[in-house]
Parts: sequence; C-alpha cells; structure tokens
Amino acid sequence: MKKISGKRSSDDTKIDLTPMLDVVFILLIFFVVTATFLSETSISAASSDNNNDQPPPEDDDKKNILFEIGANNEIILNGNPRPIIQTQIRSNIDQLKAENPAASVIIQPNNDSDVATLVMIMDAARQAG
Repeated sequence: MKKISGKRSSDDTKIDLTPMLDVVFILLIFFVVTATFLSETSISAASSDNNNDQPPPEDDDKKNILFEIGANNEIILNGNPRPIIQTQIRSNIDQLKAENPAASVIIQPNNDSDVATLVMIMDAARQAG
C-alpha cells in the first residue's frame, strides 16, 4: 500500500503563464488597432528649378508677390535683379500688400538654398497677413 503523506510534490506548485500571455497579446492587439496615428507635415524646399527662362504666369487683376531664393540664399523680390536684405522682407511685403491687398506671396526656393531662409520669408508673409 501506498503511504499518504501531507507533503505535495513540487510539480503541483508551478504557475501556468499561458492565460496571462494571451491577455497581454489581446491587449496589445487592441491598442494597436484602436490607436490613431498622426501624419507629419513637411515643407518641400526644393520645389522649383531656377535654371528655366520661363517667367511665372501673371494675372491681370492681381499681381502676386514673388520671392526667389538663390543658391547662396540671396532673396530676389518680383524679379528685381537687386537682392533684398533679410530685414527688409516684412516691410516690402507690407508695401506691396498696401498697393494690392489681393496679392498672394509666392516663394520659389533654389535646390541649394537653406530652409531657414524659406521659413523666414514664410513667417514674414504670415505676419503681414
């Protein structure tokens, strides 16, 4: 006959982790499916090529304010061969907007220009309205 003892074998005390892993994976799948992903916005700095000889199209009823950024970050306003200084951008926009309030600001950066110059012109245009 087998003797009955008060001790249990060590195999009975193991914890089964399978149900806990199932719950963790179900929660992971739930959060991945219900998550909303944000899309980042970006600025395309290399949007035009200044090597072509075609002038930008002009409307008769409104003349746009055109900023061209050269390869060495020189800023040219409305095709004027004399580059403008960075501190004069806002005043030039204000002056041209006073002459034609319906004018839009168009920025044509060169492929080799800095993004900082582009952002500076965009900020000045937003501040001017």
